[in-house]
Amino acid sequence: MDEFKTRRWLQIALINFCIVALAGVTLRYKINFALPIINQKYLLYAHSHFAFVGWVSTALMALLVNYLERNAIHTNYKKYNRIIFANCIAAYGMFISFVCQGYDTLSISFSTLSIFISFFFIYFFWRDLERVTDKSYAVNWFKTALVLWGISAVGAFSLAYLMATHNTNQEYYFAAIYFFLHFQYNGWFLFVCFGLLFYHLFRTGLVQEVAINKKLFLIMAVTVAPSFLLSILWLRLPAYMRYIADISGILQLLVLFYFLKLIPAIKKFIPHSFTKTTRTLWILATIAFILKVILQMLSIIPYLSHIAFAFRPIVIGYLHLSFLCIISFFIIGYINEYLCTRRRHVSVIGVILFITGVLAQEVVLMVQGLEVFQMEPLPAANIILFFCAIVIAAGIIRITIKMNSTKT
Repeated sequence: MDEFKTRRWLQIALINFCIVALAGVTLRYKINFALPIINQKYLLYAHSHFAFVGWVSTALMALLVNYLERNAIHTNYKKYNRIIFANCIAAYGMFISFVCQGYDTLSISFSTLSIFISFFFIYFFWRDLERVTDKSYAVNWFKTALVLWGISAVGAFSLAYLMATHNTNQEYYFAAIYFFLHFQYNGWFLFVCFGLLFYHLFRTGLVQEVAINKKLFLIMAVTVAPSFLLSILWLRLPAYMRYIADISGILQLLVLFYFLKLIPAIKKFIPHSFTKTTRTLWILATIAFILKVILQMLSIIPYLSHIAFAFRPIVIGYLHLSFLCIISFFIIGYINEYLCTRRRHVSVIGVILFITGVLAQEVVLMVQGLEVFQMEPLPAANIILFFCAIVIAAGIIRITIKMNSTKT
């Protein structure tokens, strides 16, 4: 059985996260100061695509393959090394081509390549999952994540088609974007994170809450597709689709109910099983997830939905709440737990900087969002956000340096 280099791929994923963060700093710099050499829109495309493919997907694929190793699945691990390597090539190709030309032939080609690479991973990983006998219910989370990852490609292909054909219909454009984002954030990313969480809890002794785990999985799996409609309420939807959106928003109460039922058991369990760094990251990710579910529920109120989609800081704040506060906090915490099994840990200073920058950024974006209610604008908000981006980048770079400087 060929060895899979989990740590190496996690190192590369973190390096990619550094690039994402530095692109974010550049974007914030350009909002405040002149930088004519950089096209803001092109860099934004590169920043977002590389974040998804280069950072999160690379890290999650590595952790999923590590899950197979932990379950002693005998397979040809060379194929996973090749798939993730190809994924990284596609990610860098996307980043460079988007920066240079925006949506054009080369960038669309690399984007398409990354999708086909994901199909290869889905196919091979699904086959290997069939041989896992894990009782933590993680397999169900992972299989659903793979399906939703595949479905998200519909949004990416639609967006590429619209850009390639120069279709200027803004409703189609944003619908395609939100379709992709929804099935990535609330599908592929979130379901893998839940699967990894419950697998980790199960391995370390928390077995009595598996029944709640199953119920939480079921309600999230049932609502993930219809809840996409909550992202496009600004469209002129038929009445029946509006009703489906409302029902899926109300059903988020069940997601919240079962998730909150898990917290007391996990709260008693965590102090004895996780390091302080992981505990802090995962508590913050938990709070962020609860906020996200509440915001999804509130989006069925037409007035609030209109405000949310019409005001850019609110959209950015919500996306960063999911991407940084839920997904990235969880992944870095999980990486820390992985390193702890090898008597290593992520940089505490780096984590502190990262958390500080992210939380400060969310507060500023939230305050900016309140301007829609005619509140006084926050003085120098864009300058503050620029410094938040610097702190975030400094934290990620410190975490990456520590990860790459220690030997296992």
